[in-house]
Amino acid sequence: MSNSGLDPLVVRPILRDEEPAWDELMRTHHYLGFERLVGESMKYVAVLDGQWVALIGWGTAAFKCASRDRWIGWSAEQQWRRLRFIANNQRFLVLPNAHMPNLASKTLALNLRRLSADWEAVFGHPVVFAETFVDQARFRGTCYLAANWLPLGQTKGFGRNAGRYYHHGRPKTVLVRELRRDARVLLSAPFLSPILQGKEEAILDLNAVNVGGCTDAGYP
Repeated sequence: MSNSGLDPLVVRPILRDEEPAWDELMRTHHYLGFERLVGESMKYVAVLDGQWVALIGWGTAAFKCASRDRWIGWSAEQQWRRLRFIANNQRFLVLPNAHMPNLASKTLALNLRRLSADWEAVFGHPVVFAETFVDQARFRGTCYLAANWLPLGQTKGFGRNAGRYYHHGRPKTVLVRELRRDARVLLSAPFLSPILQGKEEAILDLNAVNVGGCTDAGYP
């Protein structure tokens, strides 16, 4: 199918009564199966000519990721307090009967255009950064690269469950995408930006104020 065949593609949050069908499709067809998304989360569907063609699930960012944290340049305290401004692509599934050229990358691109606004509408704050972890033993991450995601390196093969880390021995490639050009600046700034509070024009941005060189790197 040509790119023009994807022009009618729509990516939107699922409706409440669509959630059982979304869960069952993800459980049946995704190689990891499905139980739930972690933390603040949103479920999306890609619809083409009235048919579901892909599903995307977003949740809370990974608690720790060395390559991501170095790239952002934030402190441990900032990382702890500002993880909520990162969304993790925890599930992505192109449905079995819907594989066609460029569908996956266009679905990702359309989703990212609206993700932050949708997140703020539901949870009261935006997200400015997206991340995902690709199992290179199964996938090359081509659709993410085509949608302008940046590879940062590989994990060390650890996972986290019930607050504890364990070694699963399957390193994954870390891929990230800024949803704003200044995402890293916002996440690593000394003070929490009004933008991250959903108050871009409402209150003073302390990061822009000259306070004689004094900052509080731990706030908030």
